[in-house]
Amino acid sequence: MTDTPKDIAVADTVRWLERAVIGLNLCPFAKAPHIKGQIHYAVSEAKGLEGLRDELIEQLQALAALPAEARETTLLIVPHMLRDFLDFNDFLDEADGVLQELDLEGEFQVASFHPDFQFAGTEPDDITNFTNRSPYPTLHLLREASIDRAVEAFPEADTIYQANMMTMEKLGAQGWKQLDVDATP
Repeated sequence: MTDTPKDIAVADTVRWLERAVIGLNLCPFAKAPHIKGQIHYAVSEAKGLEGLRDELIEQLQALAALPAEARETTLLIVPHMLRDFLDFNDFLDEADGVLQELDLEGEFQVASFHPDFQFAGTEPDDITNFTNRSPYPTLHLLREASIDRAVEAFPEADTIYQANMMTMEKLGAQGWKQLDVDATP
């Protein structure tokens, strides 16, 4: 039995989560829901922005319909679209609009990861950009209540960003490459 492209996208994303996000402790809040099986991986099959918007709505509604104990968060993986980071970044405005439209602002938020993620004011190859680099364009649907609980448990949450920059600078481009967290060719 061979893996489908969806299976590969999920496997690549799980590998990235385990090796980079959890392995490098880029997000100290990711390990628990991963171990508990509370992360839902959805692979977009959309062929256009309207279809992706519909899938985002579907995934947000599905997340809202379940308790956090069953589904803490969702990673909507977009392997066939938005490969250009600027196009992806533009779609984030649409994602925020969907939250407003569904009256879910304040209850959920959308975080973003992309293979070419670039923070404002950095060069494309700046190693600090890799804190938000994933194998595929990915929309991370998060519960605000979970973020609040995480911040309570980790009062210096604002220091995570600085620690991540230092981790990436210490790791370097070669260290990142050795993690083998890119998309399967």
